[in-house]
Amino acid sequence: MDSARCEQSDRFTVACRISMHKWLGCCTPNPIRPFMIIVIYIFAIVLANFLVAALGPWFSPINAFLLIGLDLTLRDRIHDKWQGAQLWPKMLLMIISAGIISYLINPSIGRIATASVAAFCIASFADALVYQLLRKRPWMARANGSNIAGAAADSLIFPLIAFGAFMPEITLLQFFAKVAGGALWALVLQHLIKERLETAK
Repeated sequence: MDSARCEQSDRFTVACRISMHKWLGCCTPNPIRPFMIIVIYIFAIVLANFLVAALGPWFSPINAFLLIGLDLTLRDRIHDKWQGAQLWPKMLLMIISAGIISYLINPSIGRIATASVAAFCIASFADALVYQLLRKRPWMARANGSNIAGAAADSLIFPLIAFGAFMPEITLLQFFAKVAGGALWALVLQHLIKERLETAK
C-alpha cells in the first residue's frame, strides 16, 4: 500500500516537473534557458527606459543600437520557445511587466514606461507576424526580417508618446540603429547557441 502511494507521489512529482519545464520551454534542445533570456530582455527594456529619461532624446539612437536591437532579437528566441496557444498571453505579460518594473524603479519615467509598453506591444506584434511568416527561413533571415518590421513600428510610435512630437531625424536614426543592433545581436546569439551546442555534444 505504501509502495503504491509512493509510486503515485513520484508520478505526480514527475508530471509537475514536466508541466513546469514545458511552460518555461526547458524541454527544447536549445541549451540557453528561456528564463535567462526573459530576465535579460526585461532588464534591457528597464535600462533603456531609464537612460532615455535621464539623458533625453539625443541618446535614443545609441540606446536603440545597444538595447532595443538586443530586445528585438531576444523576442525572436522567446517566440521560438513559446510557440503554441499560450504565445501571446505570455508575450504580453512579459512586455507589460517590463514597463511596470520601469515605472516602479523610477516613477518620474512614467511617460517613458508607458511609451515603451505601447510601442513594444505594437512592435512585438509586427515582429512576431513577420517572424511567423518567415518561419521556414534560416534563423538570420527570420531574425533580421522581423527586426526590420519591429524596429519600424517601435521607432515611429515611441517618440510620439514619450516626447509628444514627431522627430524625423531621431526616428530614422533609431530605426537604422535598431536594425543594425538587431543584426549584430542575432550574430552573437547564433554564435553562442552554436558554441553551447557543440560543447554539449
